[in-house]
Amino acid sequence: MAKDRVYLFDTTLRDGAQTQGVDFSVEDKRIIAGALDRLGVAYIEGGWPGANPTDSEFFTTKPPLKRAKFVAFGMTKRPGRSAANDPGLAQILGASADAACLVGKSWDFQVDVALGISQAENIELISDSIAAAHAKFGEAMFDAEHFFDGYKANPDFAIQCVQAALDAGARWAVLCDTNGGTLPHEVERIVGELAAKLGDASRLGIHTHNDTENAVANSLAAVKAGVRQVQGTLNGLGERCGNANLIALIPSLMLKPWFRDHVEIGLSEQDLTHLTATSRMLDELVNRAPNRHAAYVGASAFAHKGGLHVSAVMKDPRTYEHIPPETVGNKRQVLISDQAGRSNLLVRLTEAGIPFNPDDSRLNALLEDVKQREAEGYSYDGAEASFEILARRALGLMPTFFDVRSFRVTVERRFNARGQLVTMSEATVKLNVDGETLFSVAEGNGPVNALDQAMRKDLGRYQGYIDDLRLADFKVRILNGGTEATTRVMIESTDGEGSRWFTVGVSPNIIDAAFVALMDSIQWKLLRDGATPSRQK
Repeated sequence: MAKDRVYLFDTTLRDGAQTQGVDFSVEDKRIIAGALDRLGVAYIEGGWPGANPTDSEFFTTKPPLKRAKFVAFGMTKRPGRSAANDPGLAQILGASADAACLVGKSWDFQVDVALGISQAENIELISDSIAAAHAKFGEAMFDAEHFFDGYKANPDFAIQCVQAALDAGARWAVLCDTNGGTLPHEVERIVGELAAKLGDASRLGIHTHNDTENAVANSLAAVKAGVRQVQGTLNGLGERCGNANLIALIPSLMLKPWFRDHVEIGLSEQDLTHLTATSRMLDELVNRAPNRHAAYVGASAFAHKGGLHVSAVMKDPRTYEHIPPETVGNKRQVLISDQAGRSNLLVRLTEAGIPFNPDDSRLNALLEDVKQREAEGYSYDGAEASFEILARRALGLMPTFFDVRSFRVTVERRFNARGQLVTMSEATVKLNVDGETLFSVAEGNGPVNALDQAMRKDLGRYQGYIDDLRLADFKVRILNGGTEATTRVMIESTDGEGSRWFTVGVSPNIIDAAFVALMDSIQWKLLRDGATPSRQK
């Protein structure tokens, strides 16, 4: 059976830029556009020329795309102006792009309140603007803003707006759930009704927002009802709760039975293996930690913790995995925790490349040690680096790179030379490297920061291995009681290669807990990078 083509339209560079805390530079946009092109999306919306200096500069020269079309976004002409005499529309028509996507009203409430014009004039705005964009680029698209709310309130007018765009030459009329409040059963019904009135849905697209956590589901429902363009963003970036997440939509469209059998999206199986890397590239670019629980690409998407689950997965991964993780460029993880069984332990050791004899009695002792430590507050299912160090020590395979003889942290609150009240932390650390005592002192904006700076200030012959090491995140959790409570510190570290690893420390003293996690982080970096140890523990 021949499959229908569904065209992927990425709006990360515009909708994604509306995410709180995200601000793309021109270079960021070029990098993301290149990654999207390599992934295989059909359209890349670069932004709104004229709306801000970044977008205007980005559209002076088209990025060198090989697979995708480059799209300029804007709005239909303003009331009272002709398409040829509208400065905003002129910016779009003058952009260096392959196509234009223009947004306009399709809800009578918006026309009456926001624009304050007649419904007939709104239809004219759509028709004239789309005709001008079609004449300039040869491919024009209409984003029917608030379409689903408009259809519920006044279906005849909403349909007239869509029909006007199509009659004026629009290749696509995109149905927008702008407020994000429509549910999947409504989307499928409304698209089906619209398709019946238009004759088919092959020139319709879908653009959903995630305000009810249904953006992906709504997009899939629309495809099932006949739309053949899907708009979304990488990692679901977007205003408020975000947009439809293309990272989840792409594998669902390619791998799940109904969609796999009825549509194709222009990506190969090889393209799909780049999905996880593309997702994490974007997170790195916007300086956000990847969502470990993201569908398909998250570090926990194929992570197994319960011993019963792991035992079954080792026999056949299909027992607890809906797809092979390698399909989307991800990998399976077997976690170690107080719920772990022997199967978890053996798999985790194998994944870490730690040699072992299955009959070694030390393995049982290691498993019991893990469970005891978790009872005390440790959490190894999120701190793989700390687990690997613990396991190597238990099996006599952990090198000793250096010893910490002592450390001290002081906190002083005082007035500075300007008479301002400031709080400063100072840490001193005494290390032994190859029999040589190294003494380091550092200040920080907090006791943990000062301790981190002092520990990494001078590590003798190992210093070159840790020059690019930095702490990406620091989390503290109080496990019981009040100020005397046991504290768990989880540290996320990263380096110049973009690698990330997690370590954990537990103690009634928060500085001591942080010290344990910091030590593990540094030692894991030295171990991974092949530093030559002083001796083996």
